[in-house]
Amino acid sequence: MIHTVAGVVPVFNDLVGQHLPGWRAFNMLDESLLGNTIREGSLSAQTMRRLATLVWSARDAGASAVLVTCSSLGPAVDAAAPLCDVPVFRVDEGMAMEAVGRGGRIGVLATLSTTLDPTRRLIQRHAGARGLSVEIDAHLCEGAFDKLRSGDAAAHDALVRDGFASLADRVDVVVLAQASMANALKGVDGEAIPVLTSPKLGVLHVASALNPRTRVPEPAQG
Repeated sequence: MIHTVAGVVPVFNDLVGQHLPGWRAFNMLDESLLGNTIREGSLSAQTMRRLATLVWSARDAGASAVLVTCSSLGPAVDAAAPLCDVPVFRVDEGMAMEAVGRGGRIGVLATLSTTLDPTRRLIQRHAGARGLSVEIDAHLCEGAFDKLRSGDAAAHDALVRDGFASLADRVDVVVLAQASMANALKGVDGEAIPVLTSPKLGVLHVASALNPRTRVPEPAQG
């Protein structure tokens, strides 16, 4: 697994242990991939090349599959995957697949502007593949990622909750675009508006691809 945020490493290790029996995870961390993307405001060709190099480094280290856990790098994962001789997964794939089955109005919450467009395009791609039409309502939780990076998880979560409140009355489902947001809405009533997060759905998607008999949640209809 290739990470850009150290805090998500134990989360993904636990999920692999639960949902990928017979598979052993090892982790590679490069915070500069995301840091440079944030600084530059978009995913550069150099960062895409560096991710491809890291994917091959994982392959050379013995990986039989690679999961990239940073949604901002999604387009770089798409570019690197055809070049590698083992499966390469982006973390938000399973979440996007689930979202398009939940209704035609999808809310996307992100704490980084660099994640909004990759998430939007991925959802649209999966909707198109299923012949579905979706409306995507995106909201950037300004300042939340900086709060998390400085260690103030409570302030981060409060900003994400504010973003959720701004979307909840006009969408069928809310997607949290980054793995680092996964716990931000714990305790928020999700019965009326489903909230989807990438870590578990991402690992379940990988499990389904690597172990075809693994059962994953069927996308809801309507």
